[in-house]
Amino acid sequence: MNRPMPAEFPTAGLVAELQSLGLRLEGEPAGVQGRRGGAGPSDHKAVTLADRTVMIPVATAPAAASPFVAGPPDAQGSAVIRRDGVAVAHITFPRQPRFYDLATADGVPYSHIATLHGADVLATTVLQSCIRYGNRKTTCQFCAIGQSLAAGKTILRKTPQQLAEVARAAVTLDGVKHMVMTTGTPNLADRGAAILCESAAAVKAAVDLPIQGQCEPPDDAAWFARMKAAGIDSLGMHLEAVTPDVRARIMPGKAGIPLARYMDAFDAAVAVFGRGEVSTYILAGLGDSAEAILTVCERLIDQGVYPFVAPFVPIAGTPLKRHPPPEPQFMQAILPRLGAMLKRAGLRSADTTAGCAKCGACSALAGYEV
Repeated sequence: MNRPMPAEFPTAGLVAELQSLGLRLEGEPAGVQGRRGGAGPSDHKAVTLADRTVMIPVATAPAAASPFVAGPPDAQGSAVIRRDGVAVAHITFPRQPRFYDLATADGVPYSHIATLHGADVLATTVLQSCIRYGNRKTTCQFCAIGQSLAAGKTILRKTPQQLAEVARAAVTLDGVKHMVMTTGTPNLADRGAAILCESAAAVKAAVDLPIQGQCEPPDDAAWFARMKAAGIDSLGMHLEAVTPDVRARIMPGKAGIPLARYMDAFDAAVAVFGRGEVSTYILAGLGDSAEAILTVCERLIDQGVYPFVAPFVPIAGTPLKRHPPPEPQFMQAILPRLGAMLKRAGLRSADTTAGCAKCGACSALAGYEV
């Protein structure tokens, strides 16, 4: 029988701690199979805690030393998390999606085309390569986009037809609620917007599924209207770091797009997609101070952009594999204040149509919006 946990472990704070420190798993892995390398939340596992599904690092070096341990799940699929031997939460594991059992007519597993994130989000990297990847002078130091491709866990280019086929199956078989389409940067002109347009149009023709597209700011603001017309409901343009020196050190190639260019692009995108339907991903723990992150977030919120702040997670095989994740105290210096800012501005993750902020699994931020 599930017993209530001590009141001193509120859900948002516990999630923030777990996402910084990671989780050790005892026994056979349960639920959705985790993924090493690649784009998106790698080296994580989805767990459901207090009716909220979150992504927790389980395969990172810091997670191996975490004070949090989850025992084997019982017959009902429930497990207990303990910190230093004291029970702090009951969790369950989302089941493996049914669409993972399927493959295209030419033998490509559906899971190589798109994967389940959180509990009900379909995610894909349409182009599993980037013009900057593989060159230490230009690559983002945290990026692992090529790892899952090298491991044979995905394919280089997902066609619009493949994406439509998998999206239809994921909705029909697994009740997927929205979709995230990201892409490696293929060029320095549209920066992936064209690929997203053709992909979204095919999915929307096959199934009624809200879509977030993610790319760098395209060279021409006209692409925002084209993406909207193609069926992209929400747009993510990710800063990752917010101060010039950290951006230059961590993202030497991407830092060539100055912050001012991003801010102009955010204004142009909000004019098309609407307030709260444009977001940016910020990784806490790369070197930006809490105050620097909050200052930029305040400006973004004023522009109608949702700043999705998540803790940095070191991924094996990347230049930052030994870079420590942020301490829980660092996240506590950001998330409650940011949540209050969002609440005052009326920007709620639940009101976003699709995407990372809507899902919220990679950060405890949504728990601080109340």
